[in-house]
Amino acid sequence: MYKILFVDDDAALRNVVYQYFKERQYDIICTASADKAVSYLKSASIDCVILDVNLPDMNGFELCTSIRQFSSVPIIFLSCYTENDDKIKGFLSGADDYVPKPFSLKELELRVNVRILRRYENQPPELLTFGDLIIDTGRLTAICHGVECTFPRLEFDILSFFAHHPNQLFTYEQLYDNIWKQPINESRHNLQARIGKVRKKLCDICPEKEYIRTIRHKGYLFVP
Repeated sequence: MYKILFVDDDAALRNVVYQYFKERQYDIICTASADKAVSYLKSASIDCVILDVNLPDMNGFELCTSIRQFSSVPIIFLSCYTENDDKIKGFLSGADDYVPKPFSLKELELRVNVRILRRYENQPPELLTFGDLIIDTGRLTAICHGVECTFPRLEFDILSFFAHHPNQLFTYEQLYDNIWKQPINESRHNLQARIGKVRKKLCDICPEKEYIRTIRHKGYLFVP
């Protein structure tokens, strides 16, 4: 299930887009706030951002530039500004696509899917095997004793990072820098909670082994 962040100041349009994508089994978050959009991007695993230019607390072009300082998530502008100069400004600010209003919901969905697939197509799937535990990077899945568990993108990114660095101790700061691609901030408890969820899901399918261990006052260690 892909997770989309839709940022637009039009409440009626937010509701229409939300209903359309929700009915098609997407996980979608809607907001009119640039600050909230940044907060979502820093705390959740977002696969694509749909962004308006006119926002109450920040210009959409400025927000796009800000997002690009810490994330490579696909960004699609959805705007009533249709002049070539506006489109150029959108692309120069870091956007991947620019859709003028009015627009087709189906076309928007197709553009979203294309951008998400292109983002992940350069990451060939792997099967990482650690005894009874198999981690399938293509399906965001862990398998143990024939039991499968599928992870949300950000949780799987955590698991995948640990699996690619077995027996290496990582501090909170290093995990933030490598997984979120940004320095650690006030969301340290969010990181702890997500690692806790990953550990619990692994324990649910492999109860006999603790793969992710906490090293008190130091960080975390993946022990296969």
